[in-house]
Amino acid sequence: MNLAIDIGNSFQKVAVFNNDEILFHQSFPAISEKILTSVAALFPVKYSILSSVAGVSEHVIKFLNRSTTMVHYSHHTQLPIKILYKSAETLGLDRIANAVGAATQFPNQNVLSIQAGTCLVFDFVNANGEYLGGSISPGITMRLETLHEKTKNLPQLRVKDTPQTFLGTTSEESILSGVVNGICYEIDGFIEDYKANFENIMVLLTGGDALLLQKLIKNTIFAAPNLVLKGLNEIIKYNV
Repeated sequence: MNLAIDIGNSFQKVAVFNNDEILFHQSFPAISEKILTSVAALFPVKYSILSSVAGVSEHVIKFLNRSTTMVHYSHHTQLPIKILYKSAETLGLDRIANAVGAATQFPNQNVLSIQAGTCLVFDFVNANGEYLGGSISPGITMRLETLHEKTKNLPQLRVKDTPQTFLGTTSEESILSGVVNGICYEIDGFIEDYKANFENIMVLLTGGDALLLQKLIKNTIFAAPNLVLKGLNEIIKYNV
């Protein structure tokens, strides 16, 4: 069994895989040695991998090295896709894992993966298994926080409900309409651009805000939960 850990900007996730099947999956505010010890007590984990964009406890690394065979994930790790990004050394390891997850789920096909989380991230892998790049912009929560922090009078809002109209009739409605509808227009616009340049594209949506956005986006998309974790599992399998 394989243990995959994804430490993101907002959440830290753990998953246990038996081949391609997820046996366990949970998010935590912070992953500790105690949490991993409890997971390892439930499942006979042999291999592990960790992707982090926010740093990780030294105790967690020591536990993984002591209790599992750890696949040390870096820009030098062997991958089942080819990275054609011009500055490959700056490409986020979470984006690489996400691209691997997308490409291995839909081999021999152009795949556009959209991560809707802290940031809105597009990653594109062509039918030849080549990662070409994508884009990054602020996610919903970051946009709401920035509006509050960079202005004197706009309130701090959290997205609970989707806006019912593009026309906000209060300040709160106007903010939610601008942020949520704006990010949907951005997603639909990018999808149309990709479709104009590449044929037969599979579009995947993942991340914490995926459930909110998938019913608002006009283009046909497929929900792909835990794509980074699935990609990490594929990297383990490719290397061992």
